[in-house]
Amino acid sequence: MWSRISGKMQEFPARLKVIRLMIEYGIGVTESGKVAIGPIEIPDTSIAKAAGVDRRVVRKTVEQILSDENLRRIFTGIRPAGAFLAPIAKELGLYVVEIKADPTASGIIAEAAKIIASEGISIRQAVAEDPELFPEPKLILVLEKPLSGEGLNKMLKIPHVKSVTAY
Repeated sequence: MWSRISGKMQEFPARLKVIRLMIEYGIGVTESGKVAIGPIEIPDTSIAKAAGVDRRVVRKTVEQILSDENLRRIFTGIRPAGAFLAPIAKELGLYVVEIKADPTASGIIAEAAKIIASEGISIRQAVAEDPELFPEPKLILVLEKPLSGEGLNKMLKIPHVKSVTAY
């Protein structure tokens, strides 16, 4: 997805910053040209500040999105995935396992889930960072209780896994 979108914006690096921010946070565009997260409209100035660009760049980005049928379908349909629990896991009494692996390898989520399930632990949230947006993507698993040391060692033995961090 990212390569298709970035190809349309390659001549406009500032607009690309806006697009990246929008994708990362699930920010969409309404048919009337408003920037929004779900039903909540966001001022162009707020997006501009977060992206480190001028507010006029945000407006031009929205205009370009609405004038391109493919971009229009993507950004009028994009939705946020919900609250990301990893940063607040400790406060919620939850635990996090981060797995760095080859993002093109298949079966890593399935194998990790098997190991976790074998210990009778429930996965509360699973987030796989997009390798096109993150230079070192991670699989982030939020668990109801901590995984044993043996379970963590088993995860390290999953093919293509580079590292496992638990907190």
